[in-house]
Amino acid sequence: MPVSRIKESSFFRARRGAWPLAALIAALLALVATEPVAAAGRKAGRATKSSDSSREVYRWVDKEGVVHFGDQVPAEYATIDRQVLNQYGIRLRTDQGALTEEEAAAEKKAAAEKKASLAAARRDEVLLSTYVSVEEIEALRDRRMELINGQFAVTRNYLQSLTETQKQLQLEAGTFKPYSQDPDAEPIDAKLAQELTDIADSIALYEKTLLDTRARQSRVAMGFDADIARFKELRGL
Repeated sequence: MPVSRIKESSFFRARRGAWPLAALIAALLALVATEPVAAAGRKAGRATKSSDSSREVYRWVDKEGVVHFGDQVPAEYATIDRQVLNQYGIRLRTDQGALTEEEAAAEKKAAAEKKASLAAARRDEVLLSTYVSVEEIEALRDRRMELINGQFAVTRNYLQSLTETQKQLQLEAGTFKPYSQDPDAEPIDAKLAQELTDIADSIALYEKTLLDTRARQSRVAMGFDADIARFKELRGL
């Protein structure tokens, strides 16, 4: 259905209620003559009546106040709210227009702020329901930090052991090609070469584990510090 505007021609305004009697009689005769055709059309249209009855039409008003109708909304009017009408012109619902970039950004920001607010409220609830004193939070912090420090120490010691083993393997491989500068040196044994590769991979893995453990130490300490400060604030301490 093409987009249309609500207008009335000056001709019909001028001639409304002024039709001659002869023209009226001719119109009535034409209507009687076309009645059989109309009846046949009604019979043929019964099969499509259900589909016509479900047809929806959009109605919207542009920025200039002009009312439009159509079976689809053009892209330039996408941000305008529109009413959905049935074939009788009865409003079924109102569809919201697409959000502008500014509106979408504001909606996203509001959603993020609401999420953060709910998370903060939940955190406060957990603090108050879990701990009864600052000392209790500090005790739990100390136990957590002791566990992490132990993991850090074990990882560091094992990394040192791997480094010593790598040095020994490198010293042994130094008598073989390609590590030896001696032109008469024999090629490195395949097993020794694989051991060098494996230990290098292990060292890289444990170095990363050591860095991750150190970062976790900082996160846990900062988290408990924030919990203690918030608990004091909530308790008025």
